[in-house]
Amino acid sequence: MSYSPDMLALLVVGLMATGAIAGILAGLLGIGGGIILVPVLFLIYDFMNVPADIIMHAAVGTSLATIIPTSISSALAHHRRDSIDLGVLRRWSPFIILGAASGGFLSHYIESATLTLIFGCLAILVAVNMMMPHTPKMGTILPKARPVEKLLSSFIGFFSALMGIGGGTMSIPVMTALAVPVHRAIGTSAAFGFMIALPGALGFIWSGWDVAMRLPYSLGFINLPIAILLSSVSIFTAPLGSRLAHALDPLRLKRAFALFLIISASRMLYSIFA
Repeated sequence: MSYSPDMLALLVVGLMATGAIAGILAGLLGIGGGIILVPVLFLIYDFMNVPADIIMHAAVGTSLATIIPTSISSALAHHRRDSIDLGVLRRWSPFIILGAASGGFLSHYIESATLTLIFGCLAILVAVNMMMPHTPKMGTILPKARPVEKLLSSFIGFFSALMGIGGGTMSIPVMTALAVPVHRAIGTSAAFGFMIALPGALGFIWSGWDVAMRLPYSLGFINLPIAILLSSVSIFTAPLGSRLAHALDPLRLKRAFALFLIISASRMLYSIFA
């Protein structure tokens, strides 16, 4: 499909705006930006006539590639503010990485419709959680070196990689429910974003290596020009989001974003059954 110069310019501007918003949300909410990138990329790829058999894989893979530099920028900004819990980071990281790598490589055996269903259902659950004024507390002390902690971090890494997100949408509610202060949970989640995105992206490169009908200049399921364009903006807006995280109560923003998430996830789910 060929595009006019005006259409290409509009696409570039739209992608840059998406990258900017994703970066701000990555820093503000510690979510890695993928929760907004995947629905937008899904719509863009649908417009670009990416085949339905690979559209979700392409959206998730490109999102993970974008999260790599974005999460580094966000994590460094939070680290400068001493808002990363290094103890949680050390204990959870091996299982986060293992789960993310498993999710990325397993994507080779999952159909696009199934991947869309996983994203849509989990995204709606995340949105409902975001609308709640307070995260339910499951304990007053974060468990250390216990099977439940290993299981939780592996679960977060696995499903975050399959959804193309940085993990904050899952890890922040879990950490705050287990007595980690919200700002430290956000900062720690930003660091988890890199540990999810890198092995997850490698898995999507492998799983899409020989797949036909991908967009030009794709590495596996990752479209390099789009990933570069998105991350070239998000790495600069992520530190802004980090500063806002320490100055704002993000509850209203979370609720507005939750509404966007429900609408976009419902649109994606509709595409499966339409």
